[in-house]
Amino acid sequence: PLTLGVSLDDALGESDAAKKNPELASAELMQRLQAEDEVRDLLSLARDLEDLTRNAGKHAGGVVIAPSPLSDFCPLFAEHDADGRGKNPVTQFDKDDVESIGLVKFDFLGLRTLTIIDWAVKAINVRRAASGEAPLDITALPLDDLKSYELFARGDTVAVFQFESRGMRELLKRAKPDTFEDIIALAALFRPGPLGSGMDRDWVDRKHGNAEVTYPHPLLEPVLAPTYGVIVYQEQVMQIAQVLAGYSLGGADLLRRAMGKKKPEEMAKERFKFEDGAEKNGIDPRVATGIFDLMEKFAEYGFNKSHS
Repeated sequence: PLTLGVSLDDALGESDAAKKNPELASAELMQRLQAEDEVRDLLSLARDLEDLTRNAGKHAGGVVIAPSPLSDFCPLFAEHDADGRGKNPVTQFDKDDVESIGLVKFDFLGLRTLTIIDWAVKAINVRRAASGEAPLDITALPLDDLKSYELFARGDTVAVFQFESRGMRELLKRAKPDTFEDIIALAALFRPGPLGSGMDRDWVDRKHGNAEVTYPHPLLEPVLAPTYGVIVYQEQVMQIAQVLAGYSLGGADLLRRAMGKKKPEEMAKERFKFEDGAEKNGIDPRVATGIFDLMEKFAEYGFNKSHS
């Protein structure tokens, strides 16, 4: 793959790029190419293979949806079963190309935990039926149950999906969550980016009154109040653009994606659009620039709230 940023032609000093920048070439490789038949044969084969598609892969849960048969939009291929019949058609375009031609891809991922919860509800209801009790309705469980939050605050969460690792249990003991919104935030904060940047400590300190809860602009209080003024979610980045700079939700989603991709030219366009929209909304240009910088920083760590 061309992930190194240097091709074999570059390394052998034969490309235009290597002629302009001789540092790309490897003197040792060039010397061995001249001196050793095995190396010459190996590099000849390698050049034929370089940057070819290695294999066709299929996403475990990716489903492409179109308004008419998929073959109207893109080439397909299908695996063959023992009878030689095609099954499970797959697009020959990757996810980015599928999107660029206007189709939508959803990831429908299975989760074993949901099956285990279903087993638990059924087992409870067998017992309840035997004792004449009404069946448990899982959708009616209260989200403000004090004992459940006490369990989380103790870090007593082994076998609770996403809350059972040692590090997460330590974070729970520090955070002492007491609302469902806190549980959602902790699932988003317990990842390498936020932990490395200290976002988790900032969130905990603000929650427990050890640090002041502040907002980059008064208009953002409704957006950031659930996370104590810390930008935790991608959705908050979108809401900030909507509230301060008049973005549509579609435009705000494009901003979120541009931040995730970290493409300088896209970000420059979005910065201009954001600052221009904020100015029309009566926001001080210096404040708007500072808020965009903050969003850009947090977009590296922001997690999808609906996923959390």
